[in-house]
Amino acid sequence: MPKKLLILLFLLTFPSVLYVILSSGKTLFTPLKYIGEKELAPNGKDTIYHSIPSFKFANQDGDTITEKNYEGKIYVADYFFTTCKSICPKMATELLRVQEKFAYTNGLVKILSHTVNPENDSIPVLKAYSQMVHADTKMWNFVTGDKKQLYDIAREGYLVNAMKGDGGADDFIHSELFVLVDKEKHIRGIYDGTNIKEVNNLLEDIKLLIVEYFMKEGKDKKNQR
Repeated sequence: MPKKLLILLFLLTFPSVLYVILSSGKTLFTPLKYIGEKELAPNGKDTIYHSIPSFKFANQDGDTITEKNYEGKIYVADYFFTTCKSICPKMATELLRVQEKFAYTNGLVKILSHTVNPENDSIPVLKAYSQMVHADTKMWNFVTGDKKQLYDIAREGYLVNAMKGDGGADDFIHSELFVLVDKEKHIRGIYDGTNIKEVNNLLEDIKLLIVEYFMKEGKDKKNQR
């Protein structure tokens, strides 16, 4: 489906967002905030925001997944493990809502679930789990890899756990948080993935982020004329 048709479908589907755009545009539309530390760029004008570092993992199909797979994408990241019986089933249910709501974007919105128990969650185990939760793996990856890298990026990249750890045998992260990441790998929202109201906020924020890019692209094209 052509990109312009997707955008039109989005605006017609969410009239409240269309109203925001049509009603004085810049005055009423407030971009999502950036989360994490920020600093002034060397030019003294621009702001450098916290961003997700490079990574390299394997997904449920044994394919290598890196940050390049998410270039130009909006995605939701989380941490789970397949044998979890407490918060993870609820989180998977809520991520299914994300999958269903944004399937129409044809790959613009994605989901990236990291295991916190790579010793158990092998590629075949992740494959079985993805099937069990009815994930569309064209949109939703489940990844495993080196435990230290998984944990380092959780703490230093996605900011889901403030507790220090070394990624060793006794280190364990168990987080209910969903992290919304924009096309430039900046964090634009963090939500409780077990709370329906917070996930509703996530769904709305994804819509706003799509509109933010729509408006930015329109402005860039206008400036190029």
